[in-house]
Amino acid sequence: MKTFHIQRSLIQTGTAVALAMGACTAYAAEIYTNIGLPGVMLGYAHAINPSFTVRGDLASLGNYNKDQTESGIDYKAKASFSRLGIFGDYFPFSGGFRLTGGLTVNNQKIDLTSAAQPGSQMTVGDQTVTLAADDRLYVAIKVPKATPYIGLGWGHQQANKGFGFVADIGATIGKAKLTVEATGTNLGNRSLVTQEDIDKETQELRDGVGKITFIPQISLGLNYRF
Repeated sequence: MKTFHIQRSLIQTGTAVALAMGACTAYAAEIYTNIGLPGVMLGYAHAINPSFTVRGDLASLGNYNKDQTESGIDYKAKASFSRLGIFGDYFPFSGGFRLTGGLTVNNQKIDLTSAAQPGSQMTVGDQTVTLAADDRLYVAIKVPKATPYIGLGWGHQQANKGFGFVADIGATIGKAKLTVEATGTNLGNRSLVTQEDIDKETQELRDGVGKITFIPQISLGLNYRF
């Protein structure tokens, strides 16, 4: 009888250890990588419990240069897009579906410089000016430094060791700031191009590209739990 009790105790202990090891495995940390918007992403996540995971990642689209036209003016554009994100994932059901909220710290901006040739004409607001060699119109569009994020997705849940699939769709919320500066012999002459002209040009640009109140995010990737 005593031997039976000992064997039963050993079995119970072994079962408890196995369950504990399984729980530890289920709470595994993970690294992950995504691609999409906002670029190539690398991150770390950890499941706090079956319903909640915390994570952080760094994403970047890099820098690019492009010629484009806004409000009838040709510009040379320089842009950079990168951000650091801290997120909390809530899993309302069993499985990988989740709701996500968080905060992003952004370095996302577009700088436009007018590309017209000397002797050509440019209309700023209501004023048309013949350009000198040093005339430039500068436009800067910048996303706020810190913005909230809301979204939904799949993955990063408590699970066993190994590879998995992750997906995100959502948006960072924040109104982009747009500024315009006119410089040079003619564009900088306020008797030719008044502040009212600059303000009108700013509003026209804002109507075209400055009404950015959110930045969408959609990405797919893989994770590895360990």
